Amino acid sequence: MTVPSHNASRTIALVGLMGAGKSAVGRRLASRLGLPFVDADIAIEEAAGCSIEEIFARHGEAEFRDGERRVIQRLVEQQPPHILATGGGAFINERTRERLKDHAITVWLKADLETLLERVGKRNNRPLLKQGDPAEVLRTLMGVRYPIYAEADITVETSAGPVEETVERVLAALEAYRADKTSSNQRVSAS
Repeated sequence: MTVPSHNASRTIALVGLMGAGKSAVGRRLASRLGLPFVDADIAIEEAAGCSIEEIFARHGEAEFRDGERRVIQRLVEQQPPHILATGGGAFINERTRERLKDHAITVWLKADLETLLERVGKRNNRPLLKQGDPAEVLRTLMGVRYPIYAEADITVETSAGPVEETVERVLAALEAYRADKTSSNQRVSAS
């Protein structure tokens, strides 16, 4: 597939549950589009001077979410436009979601439970998964968060296959989104 020309006026923000592939897809997507890549979780850890797991342990989830909201607000308004991988709960916060929708093209990387379980099982640093059976925690999060993630501008199914397959689907979805926006703007301005 040819690389679509990216309108560099807006950041592309990847949203979705932990294990959906936001960081892996984001890095490759940034490379393909010639844009910088920013991982919100890493930016949060740098701002806090400790790991996300330590923030949860010391201050709790509410304090983490407040810091996450402030960091993402800064990142989404940062220039130049870039690919931004957000944390799994970031888009759930109404203020963060509105900020992302106002300043970025939002892409939900949607994965099924089996894919998420396979991916999150490779790392042991997910604070929410330490609160019970990972399958049950993820199933509950899917029930709560998937209707909110569905508000993203674009939804792309991700699977256990190679990351590059998901990158190709994201590129195609971005191209279709831009074409739709362009034709919508032309219709509006022609009226």
